[in-house]
Amino acid sequence: MNTDFNYSSVASLIQAAEKNNLPVSALVLSQQAQQIELDEKTVYEKMASNFQVMKECIEPGCDEHLKSTSGLTGGDAFKLRRYSESGKSLTGSFLSGALYRALAVSELNASMGRIVAAPTAGSCGILPAALITMQEEKGCSDHDCVMALFTASAVGMVIANNASLAGAQGGCQAECGSAAAMAAAAITELAGGTPHMVSQAVAIALKNILGLVCDPVAGLVEIPCIKRNASGVAGAFVAAEMALAGIDSAIPADEVIWSMKRIGDVMSPTLKETAEGGLAATPTGRKLHDQVFGPGNVSGGCSGCSGCHS
Repeated sequence: MNTDFNYSSVASLIQAAEKNNLPVSALVLSQQAQQIELDEKTVYEKMASNFQVMKECIEPGCDEHLKSTSGLTGGDAFKLRRYSESGKSLTGSFLSGALYRALAVSELNASMGRIVAAPTAGSCGILPAALITMQEEKGCSDHDCVMALFTASAVGMVIANNASLAGAQGGCQAECGSAAAMAAAAITELAGGTPHMVSQAVAIALKNILGLVCDPVAGLVEIPCIKRNASGVAGAFVAAEMALAGIDSAIPADEVIWSMKRIGDVMSPTLKETAEGGLAATPTGRKLHDQVFGPGNVSGGCSGCSGCHS
């Protein structure tokens, strides 16, 4: 197997997978094992542990009485799960199930629960919701879901090397956008898509979220971040569906990532996690800030982009 490649571009990753006639995940697992000088079984088990943590987030995240430390959020995953399981959902159990799982992980994060930063704590619900929904609804095995995490992680590394994963640097497009692209890649491989389809899913998911600002109310990763996780997993499934149907993105994945970097560079600092613009600057946003920190006090929240709860 030729694993002489790096994570400089999606194109090089796909070319290597096609050259070796392997799914992206198998290629990445082998390359990572060689790079860190561990056997593949050990590397796989480390990733399997991450997936287990992801799965363990759903039930506590759906607790009816869950509340964040600030008191601003909590309990929405419970509501959406109840609605999903009632049979009244407009989109059926598949999409509504993905939505409540994304909320569950994100609300657990806001409540200082144990999560996996994927790729950040602020976007932690998107990838788990995608994988767990594929497992619950399509019967994907633990093994296949764990392998799909290697595909997702490879996409994340390419984005990190060429743009950013941090809202403070690139806006929410860099956090929820990157997570949606990673999830779209994982979903596509789980559904039997080719490496080429994986790259198209990445491009479609990311370009559909370009320009999304990071404007956390009161400086906390709760409003609107949590609901954006639900939107992000929906976008990941949209992108995967199109890619699996054979639809190509007119703009290649690497050029979309390039565009995300340039957009982040010119984005106003007020829209990059400073809580000085966007929804954070609305009258209601300011009231919620005062509710948490008191009038005139500077917010003391953090973005969670370092994944400090993982």
